[in-house]
Amino acid sequence: MTTSQKHRNFVAEPMGEKSVQELAGIGDVLGQRLSERGFDKAYVVLGQYLVLKKDEDLFKTWLYDTCNANKKQQNDCYQCLKEWCDSFL
Repeated sequence: MTTSQKHRNFVAEPMGEKSVQELAGIGDVLGQRLSERGFDKAYVVLGQYLVLKKDEDLFKTWLYDTCNANKKQQNDCYQCLKEWCDSFL
């Protein structure tokens, strides 16, 4: 699987205070929608991912329901968080 530069940058270091827009698959529009719903930081989205027990289908459904992410955006964000967790948790 090939990943974007954004994905590689995100998973290369601890999350810290990264903006939600720094997640792969999340740009300005989806980032704004997530922020409006209280998910303004990448770690808050990570928290939701963990609450959903890292379940791919549940997380992608949540992302669609929360910010109307399309299939590619859902997959990019899921893979980004999954790989980050595999590296840092």
